[in-house]
Parts: sequence; structure tokens; C-alpha cells
Amino acid sequence: EVVETQEHYKSRWRSIWIMYLTMFLSSVGFSIVIMSVWPYLQKIDPTADASFLGWIIASYSIGQMVASPLFGLWSNYRPRREPLVVSTAISVAANCLYAYVHVPHSHNKYYMLTARALVGFGAGNVAVVRSYIAGATSLKERTSAMANTSACQAVGFILGPVFQTCFTLIGEEGITWKLVHLQLNMYTAPVLFGALLGVINIILIFAIFREHRVDDMGRQSKSINFEGEESGVLDQDAEGNVDHVAVVAINFLFFVILFVFAVFETIATPLTMDMYSWTRKEAVFYNGIILSVVGIESVIVFMVVKTLSKRTGERAILHGGLLIVLVGFFILLPWGKKLPNIQWEEIKNNSILRTTSTEMLMPFWSWQAMQLPSNHTVEPVGCPVTQSWCLNTPMIYLAQYISSDILIGLGYPVCNVMSYTLYSKILGPKPQGVYMGWLTASGSGARILGPVFVSQIYTHLGPRWAFSLICGVVVASLLLLEIVYKRLIAFSVRYGRMQE
Repeated sequence: EVVETQEHYKSRWRSIWIMYLTMFLSSVGFSIVIMSVWPYLQKIDPTADASFLGWIIASYSIGQMVASPLFGLWSNYRPRREPLVVSTAISVAANCLYAYVHVPHSHNKYYMLTARALVGFGAGNVAVVRSYIAGATSLKERTSAMANTSACQAVGFILGPVFQTCFTLIGEEGITWKLVHLQLNMYTAPVLFGALLGVINIILIFAIFREHRVDDMGRQSKSINFEGEESGVLDQDAEGNVDHVAVVAINFLFFVILFVFAVFETIATPLTMDMYSWTRKEAVFYNGIILSVVGIESVIVFMVVKTLSKRTGERAILHGGLLIVLVGFFILLPWGKKLPNIQWEEIKNNSILRTTSTEMLMPFWSWQAMQLPSNHTVEPVGCPVTQSWCLNTPMIYLAQYISSDILIGLGYPVCNVMSYTLYSKILGPKPQGVYMGWLTASGSGARILGPVFVSQIYTHLGPRWAFSLICGVVVASLLLLEIVYKRLIAFSVRYGRMQE
């Protein structure tokens, strides 16, 4: 039986590759300015404090959380090209706005906040991308395609800061084009580059992207988006209800996976500064190297997991990934007797590092920014006495920290890919836009709450409580996975149309 023509196959995969590119650009849009937001904010608006920086960082995830279900709903009823083009155009416009936030005479920080929120809103097209890929691949192709999608996303997060670093060569002053009030410098060049990539993406969507849909066995199906004229098997294969218990379970598991990784990313700098007496510069440099290696490790895992899942199945790999993450955080628990070095006593009278009750409510990135250079010529290092747990909590050895990084860098990408793959298979031939929107929104919510968790639990109670609670959350996730294990099967398998 001829499942599809060669021409249809090539067109389908060209469209999928455009979705990979869209996913890559979405993550680049987030990471390309992340290192320069704070100095640029201080430059354009001296009234902005560190707590406002927290809102600017979080605004991206908030925008994406709001937009994902909306774009997903749109893609269920209209050609996907529409939400894809509109969302990318919003990101392009937002990047251009970011390049001009220096122009107004006041309230510049609010323009920057708006720009980052709109970039995040445009990134809500992740739900459209994943729903399209889920509908345009057979069950055999699904895991590989989802792994490629996540790999493109990971590469975008890795390369964003690299692009930013390259643009620092332009310098803070750069070039000014007075006719259009445009300053091309190390802060604006990255976002303008991102806007250019977005325009190219829109052109490629119009030129190459086509609506395609296949059923779980790879046969052409009638499109739900008004463009497919193929006679297909969609109607009969779509009969049956989605297992909403399995859907809610995967949403919860995905939230936990992204939450623990957000905590891991956020806690790296304060933990290493407290435990190893690293300076701010050392902590940023060394952790930057570690996270880059973890990113490369993740891309390799995305590639390997495609082959491995064919032998063991997605559920078993998800189970294994959660176990690896659990071990990674368990290793971080302080067990020894040696205490971390305490910051010298002058810290008590040093206002920059005194933590007030108001500052405790800030996310980590906020109070980290509060610790920028002061009048002191020597930067205080070690565990600050303002964190009472520093006086009685054993230090976490560097070998523990490195081992944990390796394990979490192995377990996170496995869980990420398997969650998306299982989710898309559970939904089957049903329109997946809204469902994928909710999954993306749950991930965005996790990225917002993760840093808040660090700023509250770690700062107040220390690493023993923070990592114990994380371990408890992962154990709860493993128990949930055991309970719903038999329900996490493909739609077609559930209704007996295919063998597992």
C-alpha cells in the first residue's frame, strides 16, 4: 500500500523543518539579551531597581503563558500559517521596540518591560509548532521529530548568549543613526539581529510551509485547517474521547520537570558563591561554562533518545529520566561535617548585601543584581551571615555539584522529549493546538515559580530544605507516573486501531 507520494513526503518534511527553525528562533529571542538586560536597564532608566529587573525577566514567561493557549486555539480552526506569521511578527515588532526603549524621556523601564512581554507573547507559537509536528508525523516518526524540536530549542538557548557575546565587540556607544534615532550598540544589535531572523522566518513560512496531516500510520488525512483537500481517514480515526486523566498527568509531570530545571539554573550562582567562596565574576564565568556543557550534553541526549525509545518505549524512558533527576538532586544534599566559609563580619554593616524582608520576596535574579559592585575595593565572598543556615549547614563539595550537574543535564532532556511525545500520542488525531497551548503554559508557569522558590526556600532555609523539597516533588511525580502508567498510551492503541 502506498501511504503517501514522494512529493507529499518531501513537502511535509520541508514544512516540519520550517517548524524546527521557528522553535530555534523562539528560544534565541529569549536568550540573546538575557546577559545584557540589567546593564542596559541601568543605562536607560536609573530609577529601575533590581526588583523591577525580576519583573522584566519574568515577563517573557508570563507573555508566553498567556499566548500559548490562544495561539493553540487559533491553530485548531484556521490555517496554522496565520498564528505563526502573526506571532513571529509580534516578536519582530517587540524586538524593534526594545531597540528604541532609550528614546523616551521617562518611564523607559516600562517600555522595556512591554517589549520583553511581547517577545514572550510571540513565543507562544511554540504550541502551534508542536501541534503541527504532532499532526504531521506518524507514530513511528513522532519521537524523532519531537526530539529534533527540543534539540533546536536547546541549541537556540545555547547560541543566544554566544550571539550576545559577539555583539559586545560593537561596544556600549556603537553607531548612532540620528535620522531614525537608532543606536546600534551591544544592547540593541542582538535584538535587531533577532528581528532580522524573524523576518526571514516569516518569508520562509509563506514560501515553503504547507498544511499537512497524517494519521498514526502515516496515511494522508483530511486537514482540520481548511487547506487540506486530500480525502483522508481523519473522521473515522478521530472517533473516541481523549483520556483526560492522562492529559492532566502529563501536564503535571511537565510542570515538575521544567520547575526543577528552572530551580537548577537559578540556584547555580548563589549556591557556588556561598559554598566555594567564588566572586560574582567567577560564579558567572564557571557556571556559564558548566551550563554550556550541560546544553551540549542535552543536545546529544536528544539525538540518542530517538533510537533508544524504539527499543524501550517512551514511558520507560520517562521513568528513567525522572529517576536520574531525583538522584541528581539527592546528591546535592549536604552530608559532610565541614561548614562553608562565612563572609567576614563587616558584612553585617554592609548595606548592599543586607537582606531586608522586602528583598526576600524578590526572585533570585533580583537579589543577585542587588549585589553589584559597591564602594568596597574587596568583594565579600563566602556564605553571608544574613543567611542563618550558613552557620550550621555542611558545605556541598564541588564533586557533588559537578556530579549533580551531569545527572540533571542527562535526565532533564530525556523527560522533556518524552513528555511532549507521549502527550501528542495520547491526543492522537484530535486537534492539538489548545492542548499543546496548556502544556506550554504549564512550562512557562514553572519557569516563573522556580526562581521564586529559590529566593524563598534557599535563602531562608538553606540547601538541605530546598533540595529535600525538590526530591519530594520528584518522588511524588514518580508515584503519579506509576499510577497512570498504563493510561499513557497512544490514542490509536487505546481504541485498538494499532498494536503498541
